[in-house]
Amino acid sequence: MPDVGVRFRRGVRYVHRRVREWATVWNCLRSTDRPLMAHIIPIRRCNLACTYCNEYDDFSPPVPLEVMLRRIDRLADLGSQTVAMSGGEPLLHPQVDDIVRHIRRRGMMAGMITNGFLLTAERIQRLNQAGLEHLQISIDNVKPDDVSKKSLKTLDKKLELLSEHALFHVNINSVVGGGIHHPEDALVVGKRAVQLGFTSTVGIIHDSDGQLRPLSPAERDVYLETKKLGRGSYGVFNEFQDDIAYGREHHWRCRAGARYLYVCEDGLVHYCSQQRGYPAKPLEEYTVEDIRREFLTEKSCAPRCTVACVHYVSYVDFWRAPQTISAAAAEPSDLVQIR
Repeated sequence: MPDVGVRFRRGVRYVHRRVREWATVWNCLRSTDRPLMAHIIPIRRCNLACTYCNEYDDFSPPVPLEVMLRRIDRLADLGSQTVAMSGGEPLLHPQVDDIVRHIRRRGMMAGMITNGFLLTAERIQRLNQAGLEHLQISIDNVKPDDVSKKSLKTLDKKLELLSEHALFHVNINSVVGGGIHHPEDALVVGKRAVQLGFTSTVGIIHDSDGQLRPLSPAERDVYLETKKLGRGSYGVFNEFQDDIAYGREHHWRCRAGARYLYVCEDGLVHYCSQQRGYPAKPLEEYTVEDIRREFLTEKSCAPRCTVACVHYVSYVDFWRAPQTISAAAAEPSDLVQIR
């Protein structure tokens, strides 16, 4: 249980964060020429090896700090509103606090997706001081198994530390699908998140190609129950996952490459983590013209996409700018699905 001082500072940060969040949405409503979110990879290495994940290795060094700061500067120059670090495991980067601090210094919101294993009270305090605003942890099961070690049993003490010390927003994402052995665990994880004062979302794990895999009837039941815990969080905007759960294609305007940028450890801009290979253009060469082109480009992979962050970011423009550049014109054969 956090003390009075932590609760007060958390409340002040909450108000400040909400004002900034609405400002980012307003800025993006005013102009379609700026990214709403960029995911940037400070290190590809991870300390875990979840069998469904295709976004890590066990050997890559961290991107040098000076390189990361230049990339942050370029994202700011493009008008990016939020920068979230993922990986790999971003907490393996020895200077991750400096990266967070620089994101905030450049006026952007700072987020992180982590497996949570490296969190300590001291590390959480450092993230507070650096100005982190959002942190997400996905928990896959109640007890670790051969699919994933990201279990409630192994992470619950870390969650308690976050509940006690974190001044930033914490979201716990539980999952179904993707070979998870006990889908009912998602509901247990979601309830524990709410109990600790966090927001709760539920995700459907993609297949090895990052694409739709329908849920079984039992998995759908768990998904629908767990989804109810997400009221009051951005996770309520997930009609696309309802389609995924029933094996239906979802027809939407994917704004990857425009509103959403995925910047890999090599500094290349891709559509997302599951479509690395196009446009694969160096961030330092990425321009407003690239943003405008991709904003209007129909993505051939979109109807069966499960990448939630791209869906969420694209919601802001669902009502405008029909995509007039065909997927064929955008050379979809260049897309490389990472397995």
